[in-house]
Amino acid sequence: MNAGGKRFRQAAASEDRIGVLGGTFDPVHNGHLQIAEALRHPLGLDRIVWVPAGRPPHKLGQIVSSDEDRLQMLRLALADAPADEVSLVDLERNGPSYTADTLEALTQHFDRAKLFFLMGEDSLRDFPSWHDPNRILNLADLAVAGRPGVDADLETVARDLPAIDGRIHLVSAAELAISSSDIRRRVRANESIRGLVPPAVADYIERRHLYSEAEPPLLVAT
Repeated sequence: MNAGGKRFRQAAASEDRIGVLGGTFDPVHNGHLQIAEALRHPLGLDRIVWVPAGRPPHKLGQIVSSDEDRLQMLRLALADAPADEVSLVDLERNGPSYTADTLEALTQHFDRAKLFFLMGEDSLRDFPSWHDPNRILNLADLAVAGRPGVDADLETVARDLPAIDGRIHLVSAAELAISSSDIRRRVRANESIRGLVPPAVADYIERRHLYSEAEPPLLVAT
């Protein structure tokens, strides 16, 4: 679903280059937006599809807000990004939100476009251990925002996952050290989050009294 309420704005043309950015977005923050902008123009992306996670297997118990609150914050953050849209593919699917399944579903819709999965360089280090990484690489290239002081050791990644050769697009990006967990902590501590999230998102968090209570204990996947 995009900010206008439809699942997808329109089918992709054969030459479209589409970025896919997934996350819990609890809340979406300026670091997410910075990654998108750092990769958008260097890779010539026609649009970015933002995919809020439903049940990420590696973050059980860490989603604090409702799906609707996370969606509303994401739509507010993207209000000035007419080329971007939000997909509900993960929220509407039962079971764990695996990236490979997400990309397969998006590929079926954008069947004539080239997909780029967007991530930070710190995520690339762990990519070989992700669920079905080879299937991910069959469906999309990896668009990676490089971080000062972060070394993903591409040679090691390629040795652990040979299929990644030629599928990584590494773009240097300024470091913006922001995390959703720190934002939630700041809200609980009555500290300002202005400058860490878009103003409309900050207003929404305040209006809805989000994150003011202690977070639930972390659940461990079994």
